[in-house]
Amino acid sequence: MKAIDTYFNSNEGGDEGGGERIIYLNDPIKNGTKKWLHNGISTAKYNVLSFLPKFLFEQFSRYANLFFLFTGIIQQIPGLSPTSRYGTLIPLGIVLLASAFKELVEDTKRHRQDAEVNARYVKALSGSTFVPKRWRDVVVGDIVRIENSEFFPADLILLSSSEPDALCYIETSNLDGETNLKIRQGITETAEVLTPEAAGRLHGMLQICVIKSELPNNSLYTYEGTLTLSTKSGALPLSPQQLLLRGAQLRNTRWVYAIVVFTGHETKLMRNATAAPIKRTKVERMVNTQIIYLFMILLGMSLFCSVGALVRSRYGFESLVLLNEENRWVRFAQNILTYIILFNNLIPLSLIVTMEFVKYVLGDLINSDLDMYHSESDTHAVARTSSLVEELGQVDYVFSDKTGTLTRNVMEFKMASVAGRGYSEVVTDEKRARIDETGREVGYHSFEVLKQHAKSGKHAELVKEFVTLLAVCHTVIPEVSEENPDQITYQASSPDEAALVKGAQLLGATFHTRRPKSVTIAYEGVDEEYEILNVNEFNSTRKRMSVLVRSPQGEVKLYVKGADTVILERLGTQLFVEETTQLLEEYATEGLRTLCIACRTIPDAEYAQWARIYDQAATTVNNRQTALDSAAELIEKDLRLLGATAIEDKLQDGVPETIHTLGEAGIKVWVLTGDRQETAINIGYSCRLLNVETTLMVCNEGTHMETKAWVRNKLEAVRSGMGLVNPSKGMDVEPLALVIDGRTLDFALEDDIKLDFLELATLCRSVVCCRVSPLQKALVVKLVRKNVTGSITLAIGDGANDVGMIQAAHVGVGISGQEGLQAARSADFSIAQFRYLRKLILVHGGWAYSRMSKMILYSYYKNICLYMIQFWFAIDNGFSGQTLFETWSSVSSYNVLWAVAQPIAIGIFDQHLSARMLDRYPQLYRLGQLSTFYNHRVFLGWLINSFFHSAIIYYCWRAIWTGSGGMYIGAQGITGDNWAWGACVFAGVLGVIGIKAGLVVDWWTKVTWLAVVGSFLALLVLFPLYVIIGPAIHVSPEVYGINPPVFGNLVFWLGLLLIPILSNLRDFTWKYLKRSYTPLSYHIIQEVQKYNIPDYRPRQEWFRKAVHKMRMIQRLKRQRGFAFSQGDGGQAGLIRVYDTTRRKPRG
Repeated sequence: MKAIDTYFNSNEGGDEGGGERIIYLNDPIKNGTKKWLHNGISTAKYNVLSFLPKFLFEQFSRYANLFFLFTGIIQQIPGLSPTSRYGTLIPLGIVLLASAFKELVEDTKRHRQDAEVNARYVKALSGSTFVPKRWRDVVVGDIVRIENSEFFPADLILLSSSEPDALCYIETSNLDGETNLKIRQGITETAEVLTPEAAGRLHGMLQICVIKSELPNNSLYTYEGTLTLSTKSGALPLSPQQLLLRGAQLRNTRWVYAIVVFTGHETKLMRNATAAPIKRTKVERMVNTQIIYLFMILLGMSLFCSVGALVRSRYGFESLVLLNEENRWVRFAQNILTYIILFNNLIPLSLIVTMEFVKYVLGDLINSDLDMYHSESDTHAVARTSSLVEELGQVDYVFSDKTGTLTRNVMEFKMASVAGRGYSEVVTDEKRARIDETGREVGYHSFEVLKQHAKSGKHAELVKEFVTLLAVCHTVIPEVSEENPDQITYQASSPDEAALVKGAQLLGATFHTRRPKSVTIAYEGVDEEYEILNVNEFNSTRKRMSVLVRSPQGEVKLYVKGADTVILERLGTQLFVEETTQLLEEYATEGLRTLCIACRTIPDAEYAQWARIYDQAATTVNNRQTALDSAAELIEKDLRLLGATAIEDKLQDGVPETIHTLGEAGIKVWVLTGDRQETAINIGYSCRLLNVETTLMVCNEGTHMETKAWVRNKLEAVRSGMGLVNPSKGMDVEPLALVIDGRTLDFALEDDIKLDFLELATLCRSVVCCRVSPLQKALVVKLVRKNVTGSITLAIGDGANDVGMIQAAHVGVGISGQEGLQAARSADFSIAQFRYLRKLILVHGGWAYSRMSKMILYSYYKNICLYMIQFWFAIDNGFSGQTLFETWSSVSSYNVLWAVAQPIAIGIFDQHLSARMLDRYPQLYRLGQLSTFYNHRVFLGWLINSFFHSAIIYYCWRAIWTGSGGMYIGAQGITGDNWAWGACVFAGVLGVIGIKAGLVVDWWTKVTWLAVVGSFLALLVLFPLYVIIGPAIHVSPEVYGINPPVFGNLVFWLGLLLIPILSNLRDFTWKYLKRSYTPLSYHIIQEVQKYNIPDYRPRQEWFRKAVHKMRMIQRLKRQRGFAFSQGDGGQAGLIRVYDTTRRKPRG
């Protein structure tokens, strides 16, 4: 006793010591001395302490906010600012408060979801009874009782269960999207802990019940540890077979007892999650860059004006008459700051808050889109991070999980072939069995006809053998409901196996009992017991499984099912091979997963001789699996073909059409899945990710050097074929697809290979990565994101194993609609079905990109148009720093009153094309990928145009104003001063930017009319009122009396009519010539939309199918998918100990 205590105490500190964790079972006092994390989790972006620094860092990483903070500070220096001291800080504060409110609202939702999870209850052992305990209060070392359908609150080690031999079933859809149940089994030594009292006796102090565990890590599929019990000698090994991961769910098992080993953010689920990253869109990054350009222009203008003031002070009026002796160079530096303040609105302060507001509304439009509402699960689309909405319009790569995202992971037995004759669950009139002109039977019979053929048909014996094989050759465990004995639930390691057993039930053979050495089926109501002699399990090399059974008649039968390529080459007779092969090809064309079914009757003497070989292989210490495979090879020969099966791996609705449409839009789709390679390839064909023209490049290499050589060789071949090395020798090559497994991907992601691998992958139309871990998914996304210049990545998934790649991508989309799905919580957008990605990207993304592009460019334009006039005026006023416009009625209110509605209306309501057109012509999506609407070249064009407009406005009004010798006298004899002139110029600016908004808008709504026309009319009504009220309340005395010389003058109204038209005449002409002679693709589709022109494009797919029919047949023979998706082996030992006739304990 003391020796054991001494040993464990030497390792005290667990995690910090020698790379292992020491856990005392059910001993909170000893475990409490360790500094392990609590079980509460947080997936939010901020907390109380981090909000302010993270938020301010995010906001001031936007150069516009940083610039205005600098401007606001220098405005506080006395004598520098020509405008109000608080004219910048107050608007900046409003902008920051609005952004903070939006961030808090979005993050509060995440905190609320976390609080709901942390407040769930679980039963934890206290003494000798189980009491409710909140998840957040669960600690390492607690023994918990989980009941059917409950989620596991932490990472647990299974002790015992209500099932025989401590078995339990778990569903991991929350982790990997797979809905098929997985089996876990506790070790034999704890299987008898079936009561709270027995669990209470497992105490770390009294009986030295200790778990020595590995340290927390992110590997979902591995675990190493030992359990030491005082009643047993030595340490008992623990493996992934005993590990129950947080986020998984107990299914079809009444209860389990388990010990907590990892909690909170140390669980494997949370270790695979990363902190919510701060994401910036491509458009935002470009805005940041362009603000730097504007700042450089502003600085240049300030220097120019300061130099002008310096020259004037030395040689002009101030020097000769006023004898101003002030230090000119000090004044020069002060003038630079003064002009920075004067011209500061050249950079639009309102742009940031306008962008945030518009994005929030666009996100709300996504939330309320009924086309993306899933009525079955009552789930609508959610824009969780609305700040990324325009990024949806520029996606180049989509990374998708398979199971639960593309597929439902629901298998259905659809078709069968027995003795060369086809059978189907549903037979349409055109596919009904008939005799063709050559005298051969073609088409399909129904399953009801198959049951009749089993009784009295020509091949009745073969049909009965076929159905019996489906009911016997498997590792499925039946669960008979105690409430309803006729209800049987099949627990299988893969949904394929369960579908085949259900298919046998449909055909008349019901599997209902499994004992350690036999199975019992009811064929047409009569029980038949088959003794299980041996099981040769499936693995990726064999591509088949077989069982040897002794039939009720005493014969030894070998039942085999597997891929057609391995079954057909092991036949002893070629009977029915041609007919079956033809039917297999028909199944494959419909995207079904096929298996060949064969059998053999084995003489007793042969079996006895083989059994000795098998037993010897089963006891081999080294290379046991290889020895077992060799033994199976000896018996699996001279088979008789019975037929084939076809299973449908049901895709989510609309998946093939969505993937095909995304491909037409120029988006490359990569599938990253934990499934087997064969399964992933087969689904790739079903969902149109791969097609009959695609050339597959499969990379399954075992070492670093082999992977490097393979990638280099393939890359050179592809470069040569595409003419990248020698353009004159380029060929029209078939589309390529790269398939790589997880082990090889590890090598491919190493530094000396990853860039070659990336180049090869980007040259392919599609990529499929199989058997990949969550970390590998994230690494692949990061590889593309960091190394493919200018690319935008989107990741979509539904399980916790997809969270890493969702957060690593520029845009993360989670599939919601099922309780507890982690991906949707960590994503930027969530949708209920994969098919909704089509509208989310093509329509909402296309609209958002177009709208945001116009809104940003227009915001630049309207500000430069006004504030460049200050520069032209500075040249005229001798660089004095005098402003032309009154502060509150013109300068400060410009971006919050007079010119705020136009960009908002453009950003929210404009449509360059309708949703129907964007969906009908997905090629238009390339406009966003190529940044057609918003790039530095377009920005430069708008910049030059705004300079041009400001010059026309200023100099036209100057010409009018100086036409009578420098001043204009109103009807009442009141002199018009520079403030009146400024009011005329300001009104002209609003007129010009209003017409420009009309030229920019593609889709006029009532709100657009109100924003464009209403803003201008509001100025004409409200400004005269302000001129009266402002001076009366001592706010703007300088505007006193300017109404008569401005609004009472016919010349003002004439100028207000002509100057906006003159300014925009060039813009109108350019737009006309552009659309008439060099139109872009969307210009043409706008005409199609406006005049409802029918689409006469030829249906090229029909021609392609005809041309490539022979290639299709050849490739289908080579690429047919087979219906095995379970892991290699592991089930034979389990079924040898399972007995469904034993009564289950109630715990």
